[in-house]
Amino acid sequence: MRNKIALEEHFGATDPDIVGQSEEHFTPETWPEARKQLLDINDIRLRKMDALGIERNILSLLAPGIQSMYGGKQAVDWAGRLNDHAAKEIAKHPDRFSGFAALPMQDPDAACAELERCVTDLGFVGALVNGFSQVGDPSTAVYLDDRRYWPFWETAQRLDVPVYLHPRDPLEDQQRIYEGHPWLLGSAWAFSVETGTHALRLMGSGLFDAYPGVQVILGHLGELLPYNIWRTDHRIPMSPRGIAVKQKFAYYLHHNFYVTTSGNFHTPSLADAIVEMGADRILFSTDYPFESMEEAANWYDGIELGDPNLQKIGRENAVRLFKL
Repeated sequence: MRNKIALEEHFGATDPDIVGQSEEHFTPETWPEARKQLLDINDIRLRKMDALGIERNILSLLAPGIQSMYGGKQAVDWAGRLNDHAAKEIAKHPDRFSGFAALPMQDPDAACAELERCVTDLGFVGALVNGFSQVGDPSTAVYLDDRRYWPFWETAQRLDVPVYLHPRDPLEDQQRIYEGHPWLLGSAWAFSVETGTHALRLMGSGLFDAYPGVQVILGHLGELLPYNIWRTDHRIPMSPRGIAVKQKFAYYLHHNFYVTTSGNFHTPSLADAIVEMGADRILFSTDYPFESMEEAANWYDGIELGDPNLQKIGRENAVRLFKL
């Protein structure tokens, strides 16, 4: 399929120097090439897009990015500088690239202002937040259902832009279940558990009752949620703990979430997501350079979805959601 749009496509920078955050996700042999790909936007990346029928990348900062900068002043400073860097690179090929804002969630007022600036002044199409933010000190994790962030969600709804909820590992003092099994951390398992749980927190907080227009994007075909949402809804009413939201969680999944194919190039899982959420709520993505752009595009181009669904997921849903 030609003219695909991909939207979990990461970049790094050396000024300010943030690219090294991603080194832990690669072997010593693969890191030099991955680093080169993170720092590049308009050369290697663009040639790959041309070869693979990808018309547009929506760029986002690597993880954990700004969310790990527990010092609020640094978070505000680096978010602004990195967003300006992305905007400068996007301006070289505005027909091929768009941007997600990186936000200093350590300072909710500054995050609202930076989102507004990125959307209205820089032309960005939304934001990407790397899970919880470390606020005040390295061991304090604050999730996006916290009431301090509700003005941020109101801003996203008013601007009519989505927020990509991207994974990160739980803090080290919350990793006991992974002790002795480090292979479970990161994208193999912990990312999905952490991010899927974060999304359930948003659903259970009443956020989408207060701001029904908010749209959240999850990668990796929904971080396990499309395949377990029925059981969550089935068991919550039986819990003595209770919950005070207006709808079942499946309703919020269907009305307030999109999922992407990033890093989950498995046709049966895609088929399950379509059955649960509908093809209108699924978006093509690759997760470059943490995944192979070639593998993602060749897999997608080879599956048999039927042309309407192929076009929706590969392009049309993104055009509509991001007003491209």
